[in-house]
This record gives sequence, C-alpha cells and structure tokens, in this order.
Amino acid sequence: MPPAMSQINDPKIAFAYLRPACVLLTKEPTVTNVESLSEQLKDIDDASLQQLQEYVLFPLRFVLKVPGQKKEKMVQCVAETMSHVLERTCVRSWDMLREVFSELCFCLCSPTDPGQPADTSEELKSAVLQCLDALLHAAYGDVVFRLYEPSMLPGLGAAVSLLLALGEKDKSREIQTAALKCLQALILHCDCNQEHVAPLWDERCSVGSTMASFLPGVTSAAARIITGDLRQGHAVTVRALKVWSGCVVLVMEDAQLQRSESCSTVLPEMGRIGQLVVQRTKDWVKASARKLCVLLRRIISCSSAHQHWRVRLETVELADRLLAACGQSLKECLGPLLEALVGAINDEDPRVRQRCEVALRDVSLRSQSAPSSKNLTDVLSENLHSLATSLPRLMRTADDQKKLFVLSVLLGYLKVLGPLVSVVLNSAAHLDRISKALMQVLELDVTDVRIVEERSSTNPIESSSGSHHSNSTHTQRKHFLFFTDIKIYCVLMEICRTLGYYGNIYLLSDHMLDLYRQSCAYRKQAAMVLNELVGGAAGVSVAAAAGCLDAGDCPAPPASKEDLKAVVESIMEEYTSLNNWHLKTVSEETDIDRQDKQMLSPFNLQSISCGDIIRNTSNPLHQTPSSFACPLTPLPTSAIHQLNSNIWQLCVQLEGMARFAQALKRDFRPLLITALYPLLEKAGDESLLVSQVALGTMKEVGTACGYASLKEMIRDNSDYLLNDVSVNLQRLGQHPQAPQVLTVMLAHSDCSLLPLVGDIVQDVLMALDLSYDQSATLFASVLHALMKALASWFPPSCCRTNKPPSSRSSAELEDFDICQFLLDYQKQKELAEGITTEAEEMDDLEVPPPAECEEADDGPDVKAQLPPHLNIAIDVMKRCVHLLSDPSLRLRLKVLDVLELCVYVLSEREDELLPMAHHCWPALLQRLTADDPIAVLRAFKVLCTLGETCGDFLRRRVSKEVLPKLSVSLARQAPVSAKAGPVYTHTLAYKLQLAVLQGLGSLCQRLDLGEADLDVVSEACLPYLSCRQPIRLQEACLSVFRHLIQLDPDSFWFMLNQIHCPSSYMSPPHPDLQPMQVGGTGRTRDEYTDNVLKLLREEFASNSDR
Repeated sequence: MPPAMSQINDPKIAFAYLRPACVLLTKEPTVTNVESLSEQLKDIDDASLQQLQEYVLFPLRFVLKVPGQKKEKMVQCVAETMSHVLERTCVRSWDMLREVFSELCFCLCSPTDPGQPADTSEELKSAVLQCLDALLHAAYGDVVFRLYEPSMLPGLGAAVSLLLALGEKDKSREIQTAALKCLQALILHCDCNQEHVAPLWDERCSVGSTMASFLPGVTSAAARIITGDLRQGHAVTVRALKVWSGCVVLVMEDAQLQRSESCSTVLPEMGRIGQLVVQRTKDWVKASARKLCVLLRRIISCSSAHQHWRVRLETVELADRLLAACGQSLKECLGPLLEALVGAINDEDPRVRQRCEVALRDVSLRSQSAPSSKNLTDVLSENLHSLATSLPRLMRTADDQKKLFVLSVLLGYLKVLGPLVSVVLNSAAHLDRISKALMQVLELDVTDVRIVEERSSTNPIESSSGSHHSNSTHTQRKHFLFFTDIKIYCVLMEICRTLGYYGNIYLLSDHMLDLYRQSCAYRKQAAMVLNELVGGAAGVSVAAAAGCLDAGDCPAPPASKEDLKAVVESIMEEYTSLNNWHLKTVSEETDIDRQDKQMLSPFNLQSISCGDIIRNTSNPLHQTPSSFACPLTPLPTSAIHQLNSNIWQLCVQLEGMARFAQALKRDFRPLLITALYPLLEKAGDESLLVSQVALGTMKEVGTACGYASLKEMIRDNSDYLLNDVSVNLQRLGQHPQAPQVLTVMLAHSDCSLLPLVGDIVQDVLMALDLSYDQSATLFASVLHALMKALASWFPPSCCRTNKPPSSRSSAELEDFDICQFLLDYQKQKELAEGITTEAEEMDDLEVPPPAECEEADDGPDVKAQLPPHLNIAIDVMKRCVHLLSDPSLRLRLKVLDVLELCVYVLSEREDELLPMAHHCWPALLQRLTADDPIAVLRAFKVLCTLGETCGDFLRRRVSKEVLPKLSVSLARQAPVSAKAGPVYTHTLAYKLQLAVLQGLGSLCQRLDLGEADLDVVSEACLPYLSCRQPIRLQEACLSVFRHLIQLDPDSFWFMLNQIHCPSSYMSPPHPDLQPMQVGGTGRTRDEYTDNVLKLLREEFASNSDR
C-alpha cells in the first residue's frame, strides 16, 4: 500500500489485507515473510490491530514454537514484529500473556541450562528484552497480576533469574540496562513515561508476598551489580539501585507487613509449590532486615562516593524511599540510610544536594509526626558518636576516597543537627569522642628533614622586597600521617568551622585548650581545631545547611564580638606563653660553629687543586677551609622530628593569629599590643618556614585590622614596639629575640622610623663596644638590616666621586691628525726629560693673577652637621673595622656585607667616606689576602664597591698591596682551571676566580691605573682567553680586557695583534710612515685566536677591517 494513504481502520478490510501475509508466514517461516508482515502491520490503525491481535500474533508465535534450531535473525525479526504489535495493543487474555511470556523467556535462556542466558547475539537479546518489556506494559491489570499467583512461582522465578543473570554478567551495557528495566516492570517499579497499572491494596499485598520468595536473590544480585566494576557505566548502576530499592519496598513495606496474615495464605492443593511461598512473619522480617542491612552498607559505601552524580542522586532516592515506606521493618537499616542522606548534603552537585535537603526535611517531619518512634535527633547523635569512634580506624585503613566520604558524612551530621549540635556536645561522651577523633586524624607527619634544613634569608630587606612572591611560591604544605588528599584536609577544617558555628564556643575552646595542655602529642592538632573553631564561630567560610532538623534556627547568628574576643585572648595567651612560643627550631651547634675559630690559621687552609697543606697564605685563590670538605655531623632522627614538630606547632599557632584577626577584624586592633611583638619575633626566626608564615600572618592581620600595608601597621604601632625592644635589649639573657624584632621592623618600615630608632641604635652600638665578643653575633644582623634600610631609605644622589676615562668616539677617530699627535708626543717627552725652551720657562715663572673674589676670614670654619643616617653609617663602619678580625667566619662575612652598605650610604659625602675608607683599609686588606676563600670573595666585592665610590683615592693602595697578590693567584690557578673538568665549576676556587675576573676590569677602570699596573693585570688575565678555560671564565676575562681597552686602547691593540693578527698592515695610513709587521701576523690559529679576534672585532672594528 502506498505510504501516502491513510491507515486501515476497518477490521474486516484489515483482516483481508493481513491474511495472505499471515498464511504465507505460517506455511513458509522465513525472514522475508516476517519483514513483509511487519511492513503491512504499519498500515493498520491501533483499534483494528487490537481486534486482530491474536490472529496476527499466531503465525509469529508459531515460528517460535517450530521445533529445531532456528536462525538468530529469524527470532530477532519475530521479536521485533511482536514488540510492534504489543506496543500498540493491550493483552487481555491470561493465556496469551502466560504463553508469550514463557516463549520469550525460552528465547533468552540456554537450551542446556534454562537458568542461564543463551550465548546469542546482542541484537537478538535486545529485541527479545524489548518485546518482553512491551508485553508486561501491554497486559491489563486483572491479567498481569495473575503472573504473581503462587502457581506461577517456578516460571516467574526462572524469568527473574534470567534477567538478573543478563543484568549482572552480560558484556553489553545496553543488554544489562534492558534486562534490569524488565525486572523493574516485574516488581511494579518501572519509571518509564508509559501509563502503568496501579494495583489495588490486595493486589499489591499479593505481589509483595510472591516477590518475597525472590527477595534474597534479587537484592544480592543487584548489590553485586552496584558494587561491581566501574567500567560498566553509571546507567547500569542506577538501574540496579532502582531494582534493589523497588524490590525491598515491595516486600518490606510497613503497611503490608501489618496485614501480612491476610495477604498471603498457602492452599493445601498447591503441593510442592507451596514450599516456595514465603510467609512474612515477624521472625522472617527481622532476619531479612538484618541481612538487608549488610547489603545496604556495602551498597551505600560504594554508591555514595560514586563519581557520577546520577548514581549519588539515586542513592539519595533509595534512602528516602526506604525511610518513607520501610521505617519500621528496616529499623536496623536506619543508621546506614541516614548516613547516605547526611553524606550527600555536602555533595558537589547542586541537584544531589537539593534532593537530599528535601529528603531530610521529609524525614524530620515524619519523625515529628510519629511520637512513638525514636527521636531522629537521638538517632543522629548516636550515629555521630559511632562514626567518631570508628573515624581513626577508617582513616588508617581506608583509601582516600572512602576517607573523604566518611568525613563528608560526619560534616553532614553536624549540618543536619544544626543548632542542636550544642545540645549534643553537652554530652561529655560525644564531645570527648569527636575531639579525640580529630586529634588522631589531624596528626602531622614530622619526618621531612628539609623543613629543618631550610633557613630564613640572612638579608631581611631583600627577603621583604620579594616577600609576596616568595610566600606564594615557597609556602610548605602540611603533610599528615593518615591522608594525602587536600580535599580531606579541607573537609576536616570545615568540620571544625561547623562545630564552632553551631556549638558553644566557650565549651569547645575550653575543651580543646585542655587537650592542648594535656600532651605535646595533641598540641598541633588542638591548635588547628581551635583556629577553625574561632573562624567558624565568627561565620568565616561557613555554609549553613538548608536541611537541618530545626529549619527555622538553621542560620544561627555567629557568636558575639565580646565572646569571640574573650576566647581569642585566652587562646593567644596560651599560644604566646613561654613554653609554647619560644620553641627551638634549629640545632644549637653545627660543625661550622665549632670550626669557625680555626679559620684564620693558615695550617687549616687546604688547596683545591692539590691535597698539600699550604703555609703561604698570600694566594687566596688557592685556599679552601677544611670545614667545607668535611661533612656535617648529622642530627639524630629523634632530634629532627622534635625540631620539625616545633616548627609546625609555631606555624599552626601563627596561622591561628591570622584567623583570629579575620574573625575580629578591626576589633583585633587592641590585641595588637600583645600580638604584634611575638609575630615580629617569629618573622625573624632562623627557620625559613616559621619566618615565612609569620610574615604572611602579619600581612593578613594588617589587612583584617584595616591597614593599607604591613609598613603602615608597623609604623602606627612602632612607639610601644620600640619601647619593648629597648627594654628587652637590656636583658638579652631573658629576651634573646629582641634583635630579631628590631631587624624585622627595619626591614618592613620606612624612613619615618629613623627618629624613633636612633636611641636604640646607640644602645646597640654601646652594647657592642662593651661586650662585642658575646653580642656581636646577635647584633650583626641588626646592623646589616639597619644599613640595608638606610641604603633603601636614603639612596645617594651620586655614588661615584669621579668619572672613568672614556674612550675616543668614532667621530674623534675620524678627525685624528697623526702629525699633530706625534708633535704633542714629542713635546710631552721633552717636558718629562726636563728639556724646555726659554719661552716656556718664562711662562712658568709668571705669577697667576690674584683671585677676583676672596672670602673674608670671618672666623673659624664650622663643620656642617651631618644627617642622622650618615652619622649612623659612620658609627657602624667604625665598629666593622674591629669585627673584621673576629674568629667566626659567618660573623666576618656578615660584617663585610655591612661594610659594603656603609660605603654605599656614605658615597654621597666624599669628605666623610675617604677617611673611613682609609681607616678600614688595613683590616679589609687582611681579609683580601689572608682569609678563608669565602671571606676573600666577599672582601673583593667590598673592594669593588670602594673602587666605585672612592675612585683614584685607592689607586696607590690597590696597585701596591692588592693587585700583585691577585695577579699571582690568577696566574697560578689558570693552569688548574684549564685542565679541570665540568665538576670544577662547582668548586670554591672557580667561584673566586670568576668573581675576581668579573670585578677586576671595572675596578681598574675606576681607579684609572697606570701602564705598569695594567700590564700586570693583562699578564695575569691573558691565560683566561684560552678556549680551554671554562666558558664563564672566558667571558669574564673578555670583560676585563674590554675595560682595559677603554683605558689604553693603543697598547692593548698592539698586545692583541702580537698574539694573533687577523691581517697584515703592509700599506700604512700615511705616506710618511713605514710598513709595520706585528708579531701575530701569519701565526696559525691557537687556543687564544677566537677570543682575540672577538676583542679586535668588537673594540677595533675599523682598524682590523683595513
């Protein structure tokens, strides 16, 4: 029939239209004939097809009944055609339903093992399952319920077993899902969009009694599917959850069990079938509930933490359905069901959270409307106690995903209880159990040795300049013993904040402080909990749950400011007490400390290039201290763990102060009087982690208190801070941290602090004069921070006293007159030899005219008063001279840094700088020529700074006392570095060579050294032009020659061409000049060629091109 025509609505015409195809199919059961009938069925309307249903289905069923092996394609086509008919019609005959149901089940089962599915194609299974689903949906109500009569138990059981086997073991997700969907239809729990038969009460009881026989098998198999391989997909898991909950609700429904005697009777004529019928007695219900509880715990533990949100949503649906329908029969399952709901209240998906909140509200309403049942609050509090009891064990044994779920459940209990948490925590058992669980779960791992090894920067100004960056990139993450996932830590902190938000802050803080004082093992954990309790009480980072029991009081207001302030004061008093604040974070003595006093002895200086003991200390490049060749004595493991524990305790307490400030905001300002000084102490701590956390804490405190910056906070509170520093400096025995406080204040302040700190600086210098051997180490960092602060607060307008001689420009070279140059040269030579003409002598005897303006001698000259920062720099520089010979190498290095800063600060006043440079020269010279190589390195840096600022004032001293020794050292070490391998670049000798070469050129240029000195320097540096030297030494040597060429280009042009001449100079630039042949002309390439050519090209490009 053409497709444009309308469907046939007359049953007689439809019969005549379909009869040939049905007869042909009966005679010749082929795939083609089945497909032909299927196409013709599309032309019949539903009403006509309903009247012809049995006639049309007969040939299709006949094909299935034909004995012998049938092709899979044939059975598939028949099943698809029957599905088409059943989807458009209703089954009114019980015989038809029973027979078609059996025939379809036979198509699925194995011929040899009827309880197991046949090994057929996925397409065949899918078509048969679709047909079976259509059959169950097409059956009329009075017909379909006859499936659940006791006489049908064997056939129904076979079908259920078959569908469960397909749902559990089939490899296709589609087949698994279709089988479970059919099972849903069998247990009257189908969720499709079609209309379903609503059973009457007696019919539902009958179905429930029948399905009770299959309850163990269905629930066990569905539980295996739910907890099976995750690769099966979320759709299969969701279907299995629906089957499990639907079957349990159908069998264990409270309303049915109350009338179970009238719902199920065993007739005597049933025979052996009667043994299959289950009587739902109280004992059976109790035993079944016990077994279901075991399965339920397994299901919830797996599905509640599932990755897909639909599985978690269906878990909430399951819990809500069972609590609503089976609350009495499944009393033993009440805990796991509530746990499933409570755990989902913190779900990351909003759809799951919203459904969970609705379910919890329904549970709460049902609990209030059933006074005879157990109070829900009591159940939740018992579950909370039980979970807190098992929490430490679970955190030790479970994986991170399970731990996260358990903690989410604990958090959910707190949120559901809401304001009732304070009531629950009034129970000493609950409070003790929860607090002890948190103490054990939050135990830190203190075995990381790197935390102890990392020291804070010795330069507080430099560390402060990049403190924001360093804090953000170098903050150490906490490591815990029982978990690694950061999400677990976040949930634990939210638990603590929720406790603080809903609980009694006085009760909780007092209890945690008791634990804090009880044992050092609990101290760090108790501090973490206390910090978050205060934050939660203030409402910081707390999200109140919408599903708590007392919905009207859920958004409980945070604690009052007065209560918070009182709690914070008591906690801070405990944190900053002597025993809990001044903890040891670094080892007291190291091998370097024990050997510092031997550093000045030349017999203890070893050569890098050989193992001989060198008695001649005039070669600083050839020396290295023996202490650096010896490994440090390792600390015992217990000592490392204790130092680690102390460091983490201080960090947690510092983080707590930041949290307290965020809780109180501007109300924290009065507490700065007691909090800021301890924070400054820890910001100067030797432990890198402690100092970083303290600095970050101070910034957070400043922000919370309304300060624009850390500098502003210190400036506004500097009066009482400096008063405390001044008092404590006089009692260093009791307050050894006072210098650290002053150091940090200087590092994070501006010049407005200088008038206030002036007296303290004089106190420090006086203490240094009276007992420098005891206080020098303490105050060296203070002086360094002071000078660094002065250098940044008062940058000199000009740090050079004279300009270096500049090379001739290209324009001058172009206008250069060689004849005039030679005449001038002859005149200068005659003057030098004393040969002068009579006219020139008369010119010399002429008296210069008197000055036009002479100032009258009004009185004695009065020296202008120096600014305070220059006076401080001079006083500090005088002390540095005496400290440069201290036995401690670290102190000498620190003093050299201070000396360099003093020179920088004084560079704007030459009349003050030069006398001080003269005063410190002898001590500096000793460090340059007879000290540890590290000290030589640092002293040479100071010398370069002096050369930049003092200029030719140091020319004679450097020329006679420094250059010869440095040149000899460079020359002696050159063969060693030329032959050394790549490891040599990590040695101290290499670093010293590199530093000298990098600074020597600019030093010579600044001092404007003479030809003889330049020859000495070039002679020493020439071996470093070799390509055999390390690359960086070659580059540094090239920089030396570039500076030297600026001083005397002609001499160095000639010297370089003597080594290697790139072209002959046979044609002179002037006819009066004779041709010249330099020594390097025609010389073959050697190890110096590349670097010499580079210098000639860069500095003498015009000459070398000619």
